[in-house]
Amino acid sequence: MGYLQGVAIQAICDVRPEKAAAAKGRIKSPGHGATLYTDGPESWKAVCDRDDIDLIYIATPWKLHAPIARYAMEHGKHVAVEIPAATTVADCWSLVETSEKTKKHCVMLENCCYGFFELLTLNMARQGFFGELIHGEGAYIHDILDSLVEPEKRFGYWRLEENTHRNGNLYPTHGLGPICQAMGINRGDRLAYMTSMASDDFMLAELVEKSAGTNPSLREHIGPMVRGNMNTSTIRTAKGRTIMLQHDVSSPRPYSRIHLLSGTAGTARQYPLPGRIATGHEDWLNDDEFATLEERYTPPIVKRIGELAKKVGGHGGKDFLMDWRLIDCLRNGLPMDMDVYDAAAWSVIGPLSEWSAANRSASIDIPDFTNGAWENNAPIDLTLEKGGNTDVVLSS
Repeated sequence: MGYLQGVAIQAICDVRPEKAAAAKGRIKSPGHGATLYTDGPESWKAVCDRDDIDLIYIATPWKLHAPIARYAMEHGKHVAVEIPAATTVADCWSLVETSEKTKKHCVMLENCCYGFFELLTLNMARQGFFGELIHGEGAYIHDILDSLVEPEKRFGYWRLEENTHRNGNLYPTHGLGPICQAMGINRGDRLAYMTSMASDDFMLAELVEKSAGTNPSLREHIGPMVRGNMNTSTIRTAKGRTIMLQHDVSSPRPYSRIHLLSGTAGTARQYPLPGRIATGHEDWLNDDEFATLEERYTPPIVKRIGELAKKVGGHGGKDFLMDWRLIDCLRNGLPMDMDVYDAAAWSVIGPLSEWSAANRSASIDIPDFTNGAWENNAPIDLTLEKGGNTDVVLSS
């Protein structure tokens, strides 16, 4: 973020002073005189109260996302909030209502929407390569089990608490976000209803009990574990498409977000192999054929700053692409790629999956946070015909 034209980092807030200082030390570009706010758990309010700040970037434990976002918007700030934007249905609605009332953006920081393969397949879907999209699959399969009980990894064991008090698809947006954009969710289609099923927990309770033997601070977390190892949720859209989402952060499986798009004329899939495209059931296209498609369908944002993003880094460059696009849209007064309605619709899958899993996988309606506007909302702009003029300064 510090490399982007028109950005000045004015403040950094953390309850741990050493973390705030370390974050400031990582700023290598000039023009960022960040003041540190580390006095207590509500120091973030002082940041939101400042008159010289336009955007609050929220990267806290999940339960603070919605409260900080609401307060920031109520105090005249745009908000960029880490995923999920909220963990309850009520908080999802409150973000929408606050954004509408204050006329401030609430953008969810779903970096996987800016993965290079995800952007490629989004543009291919937009150009009709896959025909009519029928089905999508996404996931967050990432073994972070040991980190849940390591005191330096998750401050106050906040993520352990999430995983021991909630049973559902707790982190849905990495897989869901890119599929929603390809299907035009909230922009021509919408998520209608869903079901969710969870396995039992076969690993986490045992690990917590074992770890508490040498780490007494974990003893309060010993007890009934409610989050099963694997959650599988299925969604049906208003236009009759289906989406499958999986969540597993505690089994020894290779990392996967799946990212599958299946249409009437073609298919895309990533993981466990690199991204692949097919136009029939016989096999995936070969490397030369894929390269031809890549050249044709790579969207302008990747052509514009893709190589630079890889150089700057951050999850292979997608973090930088996301930040650049966020700032470019704000500077040029453009609609956000991921607006507050997306933040609510994608995040609400978490709490709704909890209800469904607790009720023998009964189906439950997904709220229409757009109040019907999804039928006529314009698709996100992939052309860079407007904006695209934010420069990057990598050194003084």
